[in-house]
Amino acid sequence: MINIVKTTPYSDQKMGTAGLRKKTAIAMQENYFENFMQSIFNTIPALDTKSFLIGGDGRYYNTIAIQKIIKIAIANGVKKLYIGQNGLVSTPAGSHILLKNHLDGGFVLSASHNPGGIDGDFGIKYANASGGQCQPDESAAIYEQTKIITEYKIAVCDDIDLSKLGTMTYENTEIEIIDPYQDYISLMKTIFDFKELKTLLTSNFKFVFDAMHGVTGPYAQKIFEDELGAPHGSILNANPLEDFGGLHPDPNLIYAKSLVDLMYSDNAPDFAAANDGDGDRNMILGNHFFVNPSDCLSILTDNYKLIPAYQKGIFGVAKSAATSSAVKRVAKALNIGFYEVPTGWKYFIHLMDSNRITFCGEESFGTGASHIREKDGIWATLFWLSIIAKTKKTVKEITLEHWQKYGRYYYLRNDYEAIPQDIADKLMADLEQKLPSLVGQTFAGYTISEAHPFIYNDPVDKSSTKNGLIVHFKDGSRIVYRLSGTGTSGATLRTYIERYVTDKLLEEPETMLKELSDVSRTISEVTKYTGKQKPDIIT
Repeated sequence: MINIVKTTPYSDQKMGTAGLRKKTAIAMQENYFENFMQSIFNTIPALDTKSFLIGGDGRYYNTIAIQKIIKIAIANGVKKLYIGQNGLVSTPAGSHILLKNHLDGGFVLSASHNPGGIDGDFGIKYANASGGQCQPDESAAIYEQTKIITEYKIAVCDDIDLSKLGTMTYENTEIEIIDPYQDYISLMKTIFDFKELKTLLTSNFKFVFDAMHGVTGPYAQKIFEDELGAPHGSILNANPLEDFGGLHPDPNLIYAKSLVDLMYSDNAPDFAAANDGDGDRNMILGNHFFVNPSDCLSILTDNYKLIPAYQKGIFGVAKSAATSSAVKRVAKALNIGFYEVPTGWKYFIHLMDSNRITFCGEESFGTGASHIREKDGIWATLFWLSIIAKTKKTVKEITLEHWQKYGRYYYLRNDYEAIPQDIADKLMADLEQKLPSLVGQTFAGYTISEAHPFIYNDPVDKSSTKNGLIVHFKDGSRIVYRLSGTGTSGATLRTYIERYVTDKLLEEPETMLKELSDVSRTISEVTKYTGKQKPDIIT
């Protein structure tokens, strides 16, 4: 039986860069989630011919929300649903499942790196047939539906048992509970030399992987321990938990503090990696050494020939505008294509699909490649381990040799969080207006050579997107300002600061960038607008 339920719109269901993210309590409001799902289906024609993936990172409210998606999909006549066993699917694995099975879209229930639990955050990523984030015109159409929705359809049936693999049919909708791990593991085996990696991980090489109680715990156990022979217990915080065990599942120096402390201790392993809640972000650490995400993209690109899948060459590389310029130098040296795009993985998809790039990355701990259409934390970890296995060098040695070859971009991101949206918008609007007058001015010895909005002209669909403001200095330094779309409370002003040097390669970034950080606050007048004397987070 199908019920048609009368409802009223919510005004706050505009999607961000990767979907809809809200405080869990907001998502649990009456008809809130149902409205959003029905609004998506309202934008998709011929649902009786369409197939979708459903899964998530295991966070609080996911099990309830997945059952709601199933019942709304049945009521709307969707042809088939592929659902990860126990409701689990990582974002990278989900992208592969979409591509392998030629699905029409997918729903990964995750707020990515945001905390979980009843007092945490809830989210849903909507991917289209590309295997990646839906495009701006699609999210705009969904938002328009959320503003006018008056009813949704939902099937009246028992909840589906998600623990057992197999296929069933409800109404006219086929439902298949799938293994969320095996296809992804098989894909990794086509990219990397698992025999060589097993030799490394069964030697005296000390390895740990922190899943932060997110979805990649089981993936990591199956790959690194079961397949590659790492000692049992190498995967830390491996069990997916609804509240991530109280952790904030964001793999950076602040929220992965216990892992950082381990790697800077007297008993530090040789190598560590961490993933976020849904498995698309990664942090790489060596013994007493941290790899900045911008450097990570640059180093992986420079070493692509060490990986079996890329030995015949790669098309090119792309980065977000906020990511440091390090990979640009590598691309020029390798004579491969280079692109700079707005923040949001969806902007890389056109470049992948048109064979313009193979690798891509963002400064926010995300790297990936065209094997899928999302960033991929385990892929990045396997890539680093492959470089170590081939070169027999440490993480620090690999990185230092890279800086000696190309120079180093010292880099920091300063986050000013929970700013009222109207204040954040005014700060950015006023800053953009004064950019032209800044050219030629000198601040603490740094002379501005250019200052302008970042505008991306897509070479494939010819669309144009403005995303952030960039201030260039004569010595090659840069400051980038943008508002983030991944928070759930107010706005976050992110300020990205970079300085290029060819000497002093092993200094502390905060020391090398102290003056430029002060300059960034002077130019933006962030204290005047927000009252904040310093960033809430420095990464």
